[in-house]
Amino acid sequence: MHRKLIPTAAIIGMTAIVLGAFGAHALKKVLTIEQLVTFETGVKYQMYHALFLLFVAIAPHVSENAKRGILYLVIFGVLFFSGSIYLLATDDLIAFNAKSIGFITPIGGLLLIVAWFWLFIDFLGKKS
Repeated sequence: MHRKLIPTAAIIGMTAIVLGAFGAHALKKVLTIEQLVTFETGVKYQMYHALFLLFVAIAPHVSENAKRGILYLVIFGVLFFSGSIYLLATDDLIAFNAKSIGFITPIGGLLLIVAWFWLFIDFLGKKS
């Protein structure tokens, strides 16, 4: 599972840095302060979950089943949550009506919460 978790965490973290720099430099000129703050929220949550995946990858007491489930929850959670936030923040700049997919933002957030909850439940299920 390390062969999937660590590279995925690296890609999610790397793209968070790229998107953060893009937001801070290129988008700063064309978005409002509120839109930039929204965009930055997506970047923060993406980076938090890249670090979360790294932790899960190296945690010796997390079961392989939990690692696998957490990996997929985080991938889809970041795509839905952060991805929709990026689109919503830049809605004025793109031809696509991002508001039409705004409903997936809370679904992505729920997937991220479930990933953390799975870690919690997996830990509780361990015998010392």
